[in-house]
Amino acid sequence: MDQILNEKAAALILAAGKGTRMMSTKPKVMHKILGKPMLWYPINTFKNMGFDRTFIVAGHGRDILEAEFSDYKNDFIVQDEQLGTGHALQISWPAIQESGVQWLVVANGDTPLVTEEHIQMLIDSVKASNADGGLLTLKLDDPQNYGRIVRDGSGRVMSVIEAKDYCTDLHGSFSGEINSGVYAFKVDALEDILFRLDQNNKQNEIYITQLISLAYDAGLIFSAICAGDCSELLGINSPRELCEQEEFLRKKNINFHFEQGVTLRNSDQIRIGPEVVIEPGADICGPCEVYGQSLIGEGTTIDSHCYIENSEIKCSNILSFSHIHNSRIGKGCSIGPFARLRPGSVLEGGGKVGNFVEIKNSRIGINSKVNHLSYIGDADLKESVNIGAGTITCNYDGQKKHKTIIEKNVFIGSNTALVAPVTVKSWSMVGAGSTITVDVPEDSLAIARQKQKNLLGKNPLKKKQNKSNL
Repeated sequence: MDQILNEKAAALILAAGKGTRMMSTKPKVMHKILGKPMLWYPINTFKNMGFDRTFIVAGHGRDILEAEFSDYKNDFIVQDEQLGTGHALQISWPAIQESGVQWLVVANGDTPLVTEEHIQMLIDSVKASNADGGLLTLKLDDPQNYGRIVRDGSGRVMSVIEAKDYCTDLHGSFSGEINSGVYAFKVDALEDILFRLDQNNKQNEIYITQLISLAYDAGLIFSAICAGDCSELLGINSPRELCEQEEFLRKKNINFHFEQGVTLRNSDQIRIGPEVVIEPGADICGPCEVYGQSLIGEGTTIDSHCYIENSEIKCSNILSFSHIHNSRIGKGCSIGPFARLRPGSVLEGGGKVGNFVEIKNSRIGINSKVNHLSYIGDADLKESVNIGAGTITCNYDGQKKHKTIIEKNVFIGSNTALVAPVTVKSWSMVGAGSTITVDVPEDSLAIARQKQKNLLGKNPLKKKQNKSNL
């Protein structure tokens, strides 16, 4: 980050609100946008910009926030009683002073789409004005209930008046400029005015916006830079607004990947998370969702109706209706259709997982194939293994999980049950319908099934048919 005046800076994210209009028991800032809680976005923005500290004011559901963002466990500030944004800053003041920072940027946790560029715009404005602080403003066709900006005759910002308290007789005609809720303050300048905030307003709350008028009256320089018609900087207060902001970010991500040389067919139905990396030359068809720290390699094709999360795919084909979670897929592999890769699954080069196959915490070696209707869990398949249809690894004995090892060039016949722990050695074959409970030696044929008996004239259905004809 181009630090504010090259001095130490901290961020303060206000995330204590209940968000009653979300109609949910979870904290508002834990509602997800493209697979990430909305609070993740401002945290990540300040992290990428290199702020020295990021403090988080939490209240409702703070245990959930602390569990999700455990890396910041020492930076949470508890606001047990939510008396307003100004009160949140007041209770944070001891931690801010102790941190030794010279500048503080404040943002709302329910405004996830504030970008590094927006923050930098505010910082640049403060630097250019040699100001004691600043705020980012907007001009929208519909200002809704956001705080109104009031400027004096010279254009200096005098105050921010909440919509419910705005009076044209007192404050003049409304210019259309509103408050975004993003501020930058010189810490020293706040000391004399922070605890002069009062609750003299219709909401009976302590507003952070009152600092602007207190600063103006004290002769402090406070800049206001307008970001224009930038509706993504508005807070999220309802399910509708959550989905609208998510759609804005979805389109932005799609355009980014288009520009990087990724083919996105039926792109209106493709959802890509903010941490996903897609290399040029990948080809994805919607509907499709890719989330988390996923990497989609060059030359990979992903057909429609696939879900991928926290997975790495290198130049492979993912067929329709496949679900891939916390897995790694090497070059030249084929997955699906209707395949499920659960966490811990690894496919090495040339591997194949076919239709209605589930893989869990297993390695599928080079050129090994699990083509149909099988479950492979807690297993290690070496190279060139062929798994017949209907095969399962019985990995759980009711108390513990056990491992199945299948060495190279093994052929497993259809409808086989491999009862772990068990090893099938190299160059062996297991006959169809077998239940394997002991290790199979190298270069062997294992058959574990009852000998077939044909009982002539003993068809019970025939007797029933004869009775019905009487």
